[in-house]
Amino acid sequence: MSKKIIHTDHAPKAVGPYSQAIQLGDMLYCSGQIPLDPKTQELFTGDIKIQTEMVMSNIEAVLKAADMNFSHVVKTTIFLTSMSDFSAVNEIYAKRFSASPPARSTVQVSGLPKGANVEIEVLANRNA
Repeated sequence: MSKKIIHTDHAPKAVGPYSQAIQLGDMLYCSGQIPLDPKTQELFTGDIKIQTEMVMSNIEAVLKAADMNFSHVVKTTIFLTSMSDFSAVNEIYAKRFSASPPARSTVQVSGLPKGANVEIEVLANRNA
């Protein structure tokens, strides 16, 4: 089994030496997404719900580039700079995982790349 680098122009470019995602067999390992506009590479720092929607759209673009969608996601990790944003982030997140939601961890961190307030990474499996 060889790894395949997944890249799409419909999600932000990597802000460091990493790939948007790596596919290995039926598994897709997606790098964390922050609320960067894929067209401008600019960080959106306004309303946390809009930030989360942008993050989820970026994740959707990476999944689509691997011919997958949210139904294939088996595990997510949410990184927040403030747990006071938990409910708002959860509200937007839940829209993408209404049936059979994946396993999930949510942690508060002291900082995220480019000063973002939310970052989400996912693992997906083609057979899920």
